[in-house]
Amino acid sequence: MSKSIWVHPLSLEEINRRAKNTLSDHLKIEFIKVGDDHLIARMPIESHTHQPMGIMHGGASAALAETVASAAGNYCVDQSTKICVGLELNINHLRPVRSGFIHAVASPLHLGKTTQVWDIKIHDETKRLVSVARLTLAVVEKR
Repeated sequence: MSKSIWVHPLSLEEINRRAKNTLSDHLKIEFIKVGDDHLIARMPIESHTHQPMGIMHGGASAALAETVASAAGNYCVDQSTKICVGLELNINHLRPVRSGFIHAVASPLHLGKTTQVWDIKIHDETKRLVSVARLTLAVVEKR
């Protein structure tokens, strides 16, 4: 059994509650699974996430990637003194999606004192890889 990376207990109810009235809420992102070393969220692909050509907008999948990894990163630090904020996002879009749900799995590559690096893989409902991303987070003092 692997050791949990979470500094704070992480519940789906809490993380979904924290996303209310944010971009996550607007994009209908829902956190659906917490593992010992990963966090999974999903997002529906509908007109609000489409580009004019009727396929998922790359910015929507980028927002999903940053959302799931940023949320995860903040549960890997002492939230009474630290927060994690996005420093750099790199994403490659591999195939178009027109409808259904996409699922993002965020797993840490590096959990340091001042930076974190997260790997995010996004799949469609048939488990085909849609996008791959890497997010670097800065770990900063909470103000």
